[in-house]
Amino acid sequence: MPVAEKEWEDRVKGMLKGELKRRGVTYAELVGKLADIGVMDSEPNIRNKISRGKFTAVFLIQCLEAIGAKELRL
Repeated sequence: MPVAEKEWEDRVKGMLKGELKRRGVTYAELVGKLADIGVMDSEPNIRNKISRGKFTAVFLIQCLEAIGAKELRL
């Protein structure tokens, strides 16, 4: 994988983890909040997606919506 791509993955992973931390949302709580908006997934799967930094823009927006984020700090 090109270094630049890994850097982008790390950046987006950090943004999502930062938003979760700012709101005090655990992975277990995120699973419930995602379920509330119709996104069904397991805690281990979500933890792995975020840890790897390999997830779609759709997943990112779903997470942000689920935790009530209205804006994202780049």
